[in-house]
Amino acid sequence: MSRLIDDLNTLHDGFVEAINVAVAEDDLERADRLAADYDQEAIMMIAVREGRTDLLPISRPQDEDSGVRARIRRVVQRRAA
Repeated sequence: MSRLIDDLNTLHDGFVEAINVAVAEDDLERADRLAADYDQEAIMMIAVREGRTDLLPISRPQDEDSGVRARIRRVVQRRAA
């Protein structure tokens, strides 16, 4: 079985690539949706691998963004300015 960190890095890389494509196509809504999907998939992967699915669903507080979502928010703000 592969290491969790390696699988999370692979997941992250795939989402970053898809988000970059969405931003390049000026589809910021899709980029934001992908960032939210990444958060949920990463949380699910961790919970399953750690045997803690009893804690699901876990959601990020509305006022806290992951690194990926924070980056999308900055892009949206720059484009709006």
